[in-house]
Amino acid sequence: MQKALLLCLPASTQLCRVSYAADQISTAAGPVTVTPIQHASFTLTAGGKTIYVDPSPAALFVGKPKADLILITDIHADHMDAGAVNELSGPGTKVIAPAAVAKTITSAEIVGNGETTHWNDWTVEAVPMYNEKRGPAPGQLFHPKGRGNGHVLTYGGKRFYISGDTEGTPEMRELKNIDIAFVCMNLPYTMSVEEAADAVRAFHPKVVYPYHYRGQDPAKFAQLLSGTGIDVRLRDWYAKS
Repeated sequence: MQKALLLCLPASTQLCRVSYAADQISTAAGPVTVTPIQHASFTLTAGGKTIYVDPSPAALFVGKPKADLILITDIHADHMDAGAVNELSGPGTKVIAPAAVAKTITSAEIVGNGETTHWNDWTVEAVPMYNEKRGPAPGQLFHPKGRGNGHVLTYGGKRFYISGDTEGTPEMRELKNIDIAFVCMNLPYTMSVEEAADAVRAFHPKVVYPYHYRGQDPAKFAQLLSGTGIDVRLRDWYAKS
């Protein structure tokens, strides 16, 4: 069964309808289609090529079209699943990931925070994603700085930001000229809805998709950004298959 998407007017929690159409972003190189899968997983499709972001768990990807590019942000199981990578990999599939991921996904091209690579018509920049204060025990962080990657992708003159697992760090708040943002919000691992909205206000993307929000209320996030001019797009990232 095809997954339903919750389509809402910008910053509205009242005027929503269910749609089965994929979401398209216009760029100078042609449209980019955004398709939520589950939690942190989604695809970006453009020019006949498909990018999978953090495909997990493997069972969701059995029989899916092969990936042209796979981006993996971190080592946790909801972002890195070797079985999903194997399921989606074909002869021409490329994987881009941080060094910590490449210890398991050994075929990956390693790109670290602050580094940039290119794939087809896409520029892929790795940016920091990390906790500043939250962790499993005193003196520990769920996501230490430098281990994982957020990403800024550029295609057809549009800039796509993928937060990965992070709090509202200075690096996020200082992002410039972001057209489309995918921003996480789930406690205790990343940040609250309020913190996410505050960070998004700071870097002010044109469009933002709340994702990776298990246990949180994305409609509240939309309310908090009401009046900012930011197009908040609520989608169902936890629809049943």
